[in-house]
Amino acid sequence: MKGLSAVSWQTWGGTAALLAVAGAGVYGYTDVAGAMSATASSTVQLEQKITALSDQLYATQQGLAQVQERLGGFESTVGDISGTVDVLEKLKNTDRELLQKYSKVFFLNEHYAPPRLEQIEKEYTYNEARAEKVHAQVAGHLEDMLNEAKDDNIDIYVRSSYRSFEEQKALKSAYTVTYGAGSANAFSADQGYSEHQLGTTIDFSASRQDGLVESFDKTPAFAWLTKNAHRFGFVLSYPKGNSYYMYEPWHWRFVGLELAEYLHDKEKYFYDLEQRKIDEYLPNIFD
Repeated sequence: MKGLSAVSWQTWGGTAALLAVAGAGVYGYTDVAGAMSATASSTVQLEQKITALSDQLYATQQGLAQVQERLGGFESTVGDISGTVDVLEKLKNTDRELLQKYSKVFFLNEHYAPPRLEQIEKEYTYNEARAEKVHAQVAGHLEDMLNEAKDDNIDIYVRSSYRSFEEQKALKSAYTVTYGAGSANAFSADQGYSEHQLGTTIDFSASRQDGLVESFDKTPAFAWLTKNAHRFGFVLSYPKGNSYYMYEPWHWRFVGLELAEYLHDKEKYFYDLEQRKIDEYLPNIFD
C-alpha cells in the first residue's frame, strides 16, 4: 500500500466498496432464486404425493367394494350350504320309500313297515271292529281332514289303511281265487307293490254300507276330497286313464302338503311325474 497516493487509495477503496455491494446483490439474488427453485420442486413433489395418495385411496375403496361383494357372496354361499345341510339332515331322517312309485314299479320287501303306526279313531272307520292304522306322521293330517269334512257335514270313512306284506299277499290270493288272475291284477297289487304297505294310503267310502266301487265318485265325499284333500297332503293315486290299475276314486295317498299342492295347481297326478321330480319333495313331506 505504500506506493499508492491518498487519492488512489480512496479510489480503490470506493471501487472495492462498490464491488462488495455488487457481490452482495449477486449472492442475494442467487439465494432467492435457489429458494424459489426449491419451493417449486417441493410443490411438484407434494402434488405427486397427493396424486399418489389419491390413487391409493381409490384403489383402497375399490378393494373394499370387492371385499364387501365377496363377503356378500360368501354369506349367500354360507346360507346355501346351511340350507343344503338342513335338507340333508331331513333326508337322513326321512324314509326314502315314502314317495317312491310302487304299483308295478318299485318293490317293498316283506320286512318293510312304517317305523310307527297310529290307530285311527273308530268314529271314522268303516268297520269299528277292525283296528285301522296309519303312519304316525300322517295320522294328524288325516284326522284334520276327516274332522273338517265332518264340520262340513260330509261323511267319509276309512275302509282300508295300512296293510302288511303278508296281508296284501293274502288279499291278492283271495281276489285271484274269486275273480281270476287277470281281473285281480287290474285292481289289486301284488305283495310288495302296494301303496298300503307304506302306511300312508287310505281307501275311503261314503258310508259304512258301501264297498269299494267306482260310483264313489258320485258321492259328496268324493267331491269334497277332490276339492280339499290336497290341503292336507292327500292325492288320488289312480285316476281315470292311468296305466297301472283300474280307476280307483276311493284310493288316496299322502304325499305331503307341498307336492299335493303342486299336483293340484298343475292339474297333474302323482304318477304323471318322473321319480326324480317327485324326490325333490321328500325332505318336506311332513312339514
